[in-house]
Amino acid sequence: MSEYLLDTSILIRYLRKAPGYRELFLDKSFGGEMYISAITRLEVVRGMREHERKDTFGLLDSLFTLPVDSAVSDLAGEQILSWRSRGITLGIADSIIAATAISQEVALITTNARHFPMPELTVWQADEAGQLKLWERE
Repeated sequence: MSEYLLDTSILIRYLRKAPGYRELFLDKSFGGEMYISAITRLEVVRGMREHERKDTFGLLDSLFTLPVDSAVSDLAGEQILSWRSRGITLGIADSIIAATAISQEVALITTNARHFPMPELTVWQADEAGQLKLWERE
């Protein structure tokens, strides 16, 4: 069984009831344990609307939150430095999410695969209908 880290964009689409995203969470054929990074939890909570509080915390509390420790922070910082030297700017949150997935040796599920160019990271791209495809870097 595989393990996956869910990017913030996946949770937001689920909470906004985007077609196919409920099924993505329930799809037993895809299976595996699903986690989130502590930074994803922060991003979801900061964008929550008051009437969404119950559903938001219900979803967040159903997923194990992986911590952002010194090893994850260091790896994220190293990634930002390394990619910047190649002319590519990585966002802090995306770098922390990627570093969390890499350090835990889990695949990432996102709607923004291009934000995660790290070759050591397995990335699954979700489309508008919540269908997943393994992302192949160009």
